[in-house]
Amino acid sequence: MVRYAQLVMGPAGSGKSTYCSNMVKHGESIRRIVHVVNLDPAAEHFDYPVLVDVRELIQVDDAMEDESLRFGPNGGLVFCMEYLSQNFDWLHEQLDDIEDDYILFDCPGQIELYICKSLPQQAYFVGQIELYTHIPVMKQLVEALQKWNFNVCSVYLIDSQFLIEASKFVSGVLTALSTMVNLETAHVNVMTKLDLLSKKDKKQLDRYLEPTMQGLLYDEFEDDKFSKKFKKLNAAIAAMIDDYSLVRFLPLDQSDEDSINYVLLQIDTCLQFGEDMEPREMREQEEDPDQVDSGFDG
Repeated sequence: MVRYAQLVMGPAGSGKSTYCSNMVKHGESIRRIVHVVNLDPAAEHFDYPVLVDVRELIQVDDAMEDESLRFGPNGGLVFCMEYLSQNFDWLHEQLDDIEDDYILFDCPGQIELYICKSLPQQAYFVGQIELYTHIPVMKQLVEALQKWNFNVCSVYLIDSQFLIEASKFVSGVLTALSTMVNLETAHVNVMTKLDLLSKKDKKQLDRYLEPTMQGLLYDEFEDDKFSKKFKKLNAAIAAMIDDYSLVRFLPLDQSDEDSINYVLLQIDTCLQFGEDMEPREMREQEEDPDQVDSGFDG
């Protein structure tokens, strides 16, 4: 039987746990059972029922308190995720008894940032996502889930307040793009926390949902205070993003059920969720020709 998995990723504070909680509640309203697996060994509390918790296998505090390891928070997180990759049998056993087929994996969100300042009042920065680009753990997780008969969709969240400035938006696009390229799964980018934006910022939102990167950066960096090399670098990055047109964001307002449902619908399409229902229904009707067709039951 095919099962379905969302890998919920994004920077710390982007709203991953809130997203999972809202999806669980929305699932209840549409009569769909949605489970959540916590893969963050540094998590402290949840607003949703946890089906499987990686902290039962290992916690960041274990790695940080071990005198032979002496890891800090980031090193401890990487160690824990590598430990999980060496013990996927444990995760498989936890998931094997689950009858319901729709599972969200709440992933760690730590990001290392390298900041390159061009001027004291301006900064252009690119995130280095260790867990998704520098170690193979998340790629190995995807391969394991696919081996266990999961259709996988990566759901990458970024805080909308982080995206309302062009230079920060480019940084967000590049981190999302690097994750897409590394994991090689169906992928949906989501702009979260729209309910927290000011009215002024909401008016600027459309230009970031369907952006023309070169236009956005031209508006911000046309000032003569920026060097020609800096402008040329930004123009090259913007052209690459525009040419490939790989990164787009879906808006998510957690206070709006229609917004949640729209995002879920797009992810379901990527997962091919429910596409096996029609053939199964047809087979059942062929086996029982007297069966009355009552229409699709959502």
